[in-house]
Amino acid sequence: MKYRRVGNSGIQVSEIGLGSWLTYGTAAEQEAADACIRTAFEHGINFFDTANAYNRGAGEEAVGAALKPYRRSSYVLSTKVYFPMDSGPNDRGLSRKHIMEQCEASLKRLGTDYIDIYFCHRYDEGTPLEETLRALDDLTAQGKILYAAVSEWSGPQIAESAEIGRRLNLRPLIANQPIYNMFERYIERDVMGVSARNGLGQVVFSPLAQGVLTGKYKPGAELPQNSRAANDQVNGVIRSYLQERVLACVQKLEGTAERAGLTLSQLALAWVLRRPEVSSAIIGASRPVQIEENVKAVETQLPEDLLSEIESILHEVRDFAPAR
Repeated sequence: MKYRRVGNSGIQVSEIGLGSWLTYGTAAEQEAADACIRTAFEHGINFFDTANAYNRGAGEEAVGAALKPYRRSSYVLSTKVYFPMDSGPNDRGLSRKHIMEQCEASLKRLGTDYIDIYFCHRYDEGTPLEETLRALDDLTAQGKILYAAVSEWSGPQIAESAEIGRRLNLRPLIANQPIYNMFERYIERDVMGVSARNGLGQVVFSPLAQGVLTGKYKPGAELPQNSRAANDQVNGVIRSYLQERVLACVQKLEGTAERAGLTLSQLALAWVLRRPEVSSAIIGASRPVQIEENVKAVETQLPEDLLSEIESILHEVRDFAPAR
């Protein structure tokens, strides 16, 4: 495993991280979470990501239980706050009230005294940004979180938060967690640049496009049984990827990967990690073998001619935009 610093901070995370969106506490049992996290440790993964909103806290509980056997200082644990956790008017967003209350709830569910990286899961238009940033700074001062970060914030939102932080002498944000894969590249336009100038690294999710970039879904074929796409409880996003032209593109990419001696998922992860702005690519896994395959991507450097071939293939779906 290789490790990278998160933005301008001193903390280092594995280039491949393990997440729990749509897996632990949702579509996978605790036994699977335990096995996957054990395999992750065996392969040098030290970064584990979850969120309070993942199955209304069940994701955090599953990750916390699976991490219990391991020395707390041996891993980096992140979770998030923003999405509704109940029906009340203050049970959502990035108000000081919601942030403080949900941090305490997350600590209990995770079974830990502190969170390494605490992400604002989305931007909150209804709360003054200064209020949000001061609450995060206070949690850091209290030792309940070590670093604050954001997720899916735009370039201007990141720039404004950095300016407020400097003006108020707050501890800086260290990361943004956006979606980033071969089909969804919006952060290349301005988010990466703005983040780099303000000391934030990119900790990206869905680098395999919900599993589409594993090659398991074929044009004109039935959905594989027990796959995420076939599960109506968790396939809301992935369905938009399952267009014939996208799957045809995936097949071409699979041929490129085979000629390079890689699996498609290894190619897709190495492609994401080619960018120095990326601190870690967060994968999801319900089986240890998926982790064993994906971690090999850190050993791969994609040459320029291969990157050019990939760009030529991706040009065919340059206007693709998944439904959200």
